Amino acid sequence: MPILTTCIGSYPKPPYVPRLGWMHEDVEAGEVEAGALSPAEQRAAFDRATREVVAEQAAIGIDIPTDGEIRRGNYIHYHCRHLQGFAPETLTRRTMRNGAWTAEVPTFTGKVSAGKPFLVRDWEVAQAATEKPVKITVPGPLTIADSTANTCAADRRAWCADLAQALNVEIRRLADAGCRHIQVDEPLFARLPEQALDFGIENIERCFHGVPASVTRTMHMCCGYPDKLDETDYVKADPGAYLRLARAVEASSLDAVSIEDAHRHNDLSLLDAFARTTVILGVVEIASSRVETVDEIAARLRAALDHIDADRLIAAPDCGLIMLGADLARTKLGRLVEAARAV
Repeated sequence: MPILTTCIGSYPKPPYVPRLGWMHEDVEAGEVEAGALSPAEQRAAFDRATREVVAEQAAIGIDIPTDGEIRRGNYIHYHCRHLQGFAPETLTRRTMRNGAWTAEVPTFTGKVSAGKPFLVRDWEVAQAATEKPVKITVPGPLTIADSTANTCAADRRAWCADLAQALNVEIRRLADAGCRHIQVDEPLFARLPEQALDFGIENIERCFHGVPASVTRTMHMCCGYPDKLDETDYVKADPGAYLRLARAVEASSLDAVSIEDAHRHNDLSLLDAFARTTVILGVVEIASSRVETVDEIAARLRAALDHIDADRLIAAPDCGLIMLGADLARTKLGRLVEAARAV
């Protein structure tokens, strides 16, 4: 059997998707202002785009596609808008990501708790487009805490625990509906490994509490990306963070961990730390317009197989694909699939 392939989260948005404030500056904004469409028209456009990008991933050969996060202008705040206690229009200036980012961010002004179900429908629309299992992504507690402000919770540990409890409600709804691949995104683990070890892994366990064994519990942790394609002058996480976190991840109940390797190669002896955990290895850059060759990707996968069994290695892009645009994303995924099949 060839090595399996997956995507991580975001996918380039078709131009007819209603224009929102996307996270990255150079992402195509869409042809239609969201305010010019009725709620029903917006939903129809998002549904159509979701079906198209899922079907496209499947046609390229991706084994575990995602919904492309098509509805999310910001992958963190999209989920927050469905939580109680969140005030998206109340902005607070914060410096985040270990000083790499300063911005006016939405604020939690009340105790956080789960709201009405929303991800189940997102998954059902996506899953209807393919027979392959569609993965749904959820921002993790530490990443939410470092991407928003809070006027009512002084203790970050307690705030993250409350976030994890609220996320668990929606994750269990997904599992009950039949979603079999659920991924919690915690890029802040690599930037704040002390907090990740102190209470972050504990909260990942809270996120997946009560989720049946039939669900693949995945965590994604990348090292940070720029706002623009091919920009290289930006602050990234410590390259040693993965090694610091590996033992705790291996000891957790996670089934799979997603790490980046394409833009900055790891010492692949890191993979020796994962004796039972599946590793989703990023072998395609998502912030570079350079297209990797099939041989280049395949060589990296073969090198990884010196440290991990093939049935516990999954090939993927480093992170979400939204910055690449449709043509580049398709080309890179095509190379990824061809390399995985060759290996």
